[in-house]
Amino acid sequence: MGEEGLAERALHMLAGGVNSPIRSRMPAGFFAARGEGPYLYDTTGKRYLDYCLGYGPLILGHAHPAVADAICSQAFLGTLFGCTSDREVAYAEEVLRHLPSHLGMVRCVNSGTEATMAAIRLARGITGREDIVAFDGSYHGAHDQLLARRAPGEATSPSSRGVCPATVSTTHLATFNDIEKTADLVRRTRAAAVIAEPVMGNMGCILPEDGFLSELRAVCTEEGALLILDEVITGFRLTPGGAQEHFGVAADIATYGKVAGGGLPIGLVAGSREVMEHLSPTGPVYNAGTFNGNPLSMAAGCAALAELRTHDALARIAAHTKELVSGVSDILPPDAVVCSCPGMFQVYFGTSGVHNAEDARAADGSRYLSFQQALFSEGVFLPPSMHESNFLSAVHDAVDIEQTIAAMERALL
Repeated sequence: MGEEGLAERALHMLAGGVNSPIRSRMPAGFFAARGEGPYLYDTTGKRYLDYCLGYGPLILGHAHPAVADAICSQAFLGTLFGCTSDREVAYAEEVLRHLPSHLGMVRCVNSGTEATMAAIRLARGITGREDIVAFDGSYHGAHDQLLARRAPGEATSPSSRGVCPATVSTTHLATFNDIEKTADLVRRTRAAAVIAEPVMGNMGCILPEDGFLSELRAVCTEEGALLILDEVITGFRLTPGGAQEHFGVAADIATYGKVAGGGLPIGLVAGSREVMEHLSPTGPVYNAGTFNGNPLSMAAGCAALAELRTHDALARIAAHTKELVSGVSDILPPDAVVCSCPGMFQVYFGTSGVHNAEDARAADGSRYLSFQQALFSEGVFLPPSMHESNFLSAVHDAVDIEQTIAAMERALL
């Protein structure tokens, strides 16, 4: 069955032909068949240098032998037990080797969405407050209370049909990198928590300005709000301790996913013992899940994190990111910029700088899409949206970087 036949079958059986909407932006008839190292192969056998990497989880590349072996070995031992397994304990120990020391306990769930949902419930349960401050353009998963957008004035409205206005009435949106207005919003709403991506990965790659995160930390402490840092993207990527280590800021609650699962579904909520013992069964904040801590995700995540810890992978990723960004910066037109941090980058056209969601939306998305499509035809796969981040893996090497820069230069002609 060729790709055209697959497309017809997908449209017949899957809503919109996809199981996640961003995938609908790929060229018609494109279907992935397998991955190996830094490469993705479609059903015709064409090979692509992959900078999407499953939208971030595949920091070791596709089908890493240590991860694949761990998954296969565990599958023969069992895929689900319905009780706590030794794998969960080993996985928690491996995670806590990486995390900052103030985060002493974790709860495993099944996705970043579940993790942020649990973190918000936990913050509300601890503080007894209801309101939440998030940032315009941030993404914390597809649950109702954060599917919000700015309405006239300072109100929020649902960003999806099916979300009740009352559900987002306690969600307030600040502007990333504007600490004065954010602080005012936290004070006026008596927020239970501020939830932030330390690097905005849902708008491409928007970095916090110097001092923004530390000042946000101070505001939360002063106002009795908990600081939730959503490290689903940045965790185990920027440094072993994620963005908190990289930027020198401590969250009250942190959430993780993507890299933490070694390519399998995962979500984590992390905090101090005092914070985490508010979760059931030791505390009154309910959280549960049949697949929480499932053995396959534990095995894959444990293997991936051990590889990152023992093989200096993050240092190589950071060096290759710097090399790629330097090469891209040299060939971009004057009205384009590249924003980056270790393991992440994005190119914006029609702008001199991107500091928040409004800046990102003002950039020229149609030029980015033309750039992405030209690269795709060259065998370089970037996500088909300027508002997604591109990622590097530990198995992208200097030759891959050189080839990518050359392909980008041709794509810009």
